[in-house]
Amino acid sequence: MQIEQTSLSGVVILTPARHGDARGFFSESWNAQRMAEAGLDYAFVQDNHSLSAQGGTVRGLHFQAPPHAQAKLVRCGRGVLFDVAVDIRRGSPTYGQWVGVELSFQTGRQLLIPAGFLHGFITRAADTEIVYKCTDYYAPDCDGAVRWDSCGIDWGFEEMPVLSDKDARAPALADFESPFVWEG
Repeated sequence: MQIEQTSLSGVVILTPARHGDARGFFSESWNAQRMAEAGLDYAFVQDNHSLSAQGGTVRGLHFQAPPHAQAKLVRCGRGVLFDVAVDIRRGSPTYGQWVGVELSFQTGRQLLIPAGFLHGFITRAADTEIVYKCTDYYAPDCDGAVRWDSCGIDWGFEEMPVLSDKDARAPALADFESPFVWEG
């Protein structure tokens, strides 16, 4: 497993090794023991899988607040997406900064996003699937969002994206009171 640090502390790009032959490939996308040895000690309790039918679909920017905050390990099951994490830990030296990485079925890259970060993505192809692990169960009363276009993210898409009503109505980052505090 290749582990690559990003400009945001705790947000990590993971690229699992793929072992292939004429039949296809095998890849170990997560191994708790090996990741803990690398300082990535997460206990995932829920797996999610979504399909976006159209390219140019934005989902996010989402978070789940304490006491049910979630870290996520995100990968692309089919297609291509641009995945983004935004630091929303009050007091963090990187508050409001974002990092994005292209994830695709072809590369197998994954993005590990700790609690205290917004998460969102835009699909680059039709019928793109995202598969991700979470460290806490979904709790509707802790669910939150920040407007997709309020963080200065270069989504690499010129047209108006396909959005849910929830994402279109989310508050801007400037109007948002984060429930997360940086523990530097």
